[in-house]
Amino acid sequence: MKLLLTSGGVTNPSIHEALLELLGKPTEEATALCIPTAQWGHPRCGPVSARGFVAGLSPWGGMTSMSWKSLGLLELTALATIGEERWVPWVRSADVLLVDGGEAAYLCHWMKESGLASLLPSLSETVWVGVSAGSMVMTPRIGADFVQWPGAADDRTLGLVDFSIFPHLDVFPENTMADAEKWAAEISGPAYVLDDQSAIRVVDGVAQVVSEGRWRRVPGQAPR
Repeated sequence: MKLLLTSGGVTNPSIHEALLELLGKPTEEATALCIPTAQWGHPRCGPVSARGFVAGLSPWGGMTSMSWKSLGLLELTALATIGEERWVPWVRSADVLLVDGGEAAYLCHWMKESGLASLLPSLSETVWVGVSAGSMVMTPRIGADFVQWPGAADDRTLGLVDFSIFPHLDVFPENTMADAEKWAAEISGPAYVLDDQSAIRVVDGVAQVVSEGRWRRVPGQAPR
């Protein structure tokens, strides 16, 4: 799977160009599925923001308002009730999965529960575009400060990449560089701090920062 792990979405020409390179074709020729599931697990999100993402409404739906050959909705909490024979072909036929933010631990739970997490290694040509929690879910840990879902056992996520992500640098009062440094010390592994004009492109395990804003790589620290 090819990854475009963003903080705020496809927010500038550089990130858009990275998306096109991963797709290998214009978005107008690509089929997409959008996944809003992470929204339901976060106390700051809900029906209004979830609808905004799915419908492409500002300020939530930048990716879904782009021109796609087709755009569908994949709600992970429903998949276990309909059977893999229905939903797996939908995922396999999609060129790109657009995964919204919200609560990464909740998203991780439903990726495992639905079976999507197990399917990902076989999707070698599919592009995963994450926003915030939709990016963080691919990392080993998100840090205790980002766990907002009471059902989470801890801050561990899928670990499909070997670094963690601190998103939305300077967007919220609690997302300063000083806050990121404290968070990184608790993570104890390599991490990237990203503002909403930054993203990480990952192909064959190689990570490359794409940015028109502010970002920082924080080296890993030995566990205490």
